[in-house]
Amino acid sequence: MAVLHPPCCSSLFLVVTLLVFRSSPALPHTFFIFGDSLVDVGNNDYLVTLSKANAPPYGVDFAFSGGKPTGRFTNGRTIADVIGEALGQKSFAPPYLAPNSSAEMMNSGVNYASGSSGIFDETGSFYIGRVPLGQQISYFEKTRARILEIMGEKAATGFLKKALFTVAAGSNDILEYLSPSMPFFGREKYDPSVFQDSLASNLTFYLKRLNQLGARKIVVADVGPLGCIPYVRALEFIPAGECSASANQLTQGYNKKLKRMIYKLNQEMGPESRFVYANTYEIVMEIIQQYRQYGFENALDPCCGGSFPPFLCIGIANSTSTLCNDRSKYVFWDAFHPTEAVNFIVAGKLLDGNSAVASPINVRELSQYQYK
Repeated sequence: MAVLHPPCCSSLFLVVTLLVFRSSPALPHTFFIFGDSLVDVGNNDYLVTLSKANAPPYGVDFAFSGGKPTGRFTNGRTIADVIGEALGQKSFAPPYLAPNSSAEMMNSGVNYASGSSGIFDETGSFYIGRVPLGQQISYFEKTRARILEIMGEKAATGFLKKALFTVAAGSNDILEYLSPSMPFFGREKYDPSVFQDSLASNLTFYLKRLNQLGARKIVVADVGPLGCIPYVRALEFIPAGECSASANQLTQGYNKKLKRMIYKLNQEMGPESRFVYANTYEIVMEIIQQYRQYGFENALDPCCGGSFPPFLCIGIANSTSTLCNDRSKYVFWDAFHPTEAVNFIVAGKLLDGNSAVASPINVRELSQYQYK
């Protein structure tokens, strides 16, 4: 796959791009991707939902579509897109709900992620249509059955053993917990610690289910610093230049419990399986705190849309929506999601970073991992 660069890119962005794409393996990997809008590549386009990114300026810097929206909730590539390219993926894993997804599953894999979805089934009900994590894994089970039918059990087992699985979920569950205007599950909120335990426990259940279905190399992303996203900062009337300490504290508490769960899973499953904890929280927080060193000019405001309700980022000509000139200078694309420039940095660190950002091994090492 040719490496294409958006016209808005800064010199630092290009340097990061070259580092991310270094030493790609000769053999591409197949990817199976689960999660929310951070990695959704268009599944929600096939649902009746309020959570869609199928109108301009979404995708404005996505060279592979000519700058047209693809259902990605950002201006260009997602973190999963960048990692896939860097590891030799010939084409992006298509959305499962797209008509042609089964035709691509043997080469590129499948993307099951759904914007506004969560680990809990109830999360995102305000948006109507979405595919919760549990349903995403049920969809993978159907994909697996098709792979078994085509390849046979022995070959399918080997195929899935080499594939990379990515799970990026939990942000929407926490956002709904934080939101005072949306009663959590229609009743009183859990105690924060109970909520964190429940969220981590439910995700662990789904990770074990994936493992039972043949997944052996699984990257599990934690939840980023939600207290810094424009939506939460506006929701809590956070002063300019600051993040919500309470939101970040809740998120960090969950992340710590998730990391412990991942450590236990690696112990329980043995060397046949590898679960990698992706510390996106620390990566993104470092970018926000040292944004100028990373080449950004704005760390906390959205490039597209407003910093107050309804946070719209659709229709450039619409007076309710604004779009910055240079997307590579902004950390946040809209009120919820990072820009492609940030996704490149995060992907690069997860690919080749040390144990502080990816543990027990990084994503490139995971892709090359072989159990003997």
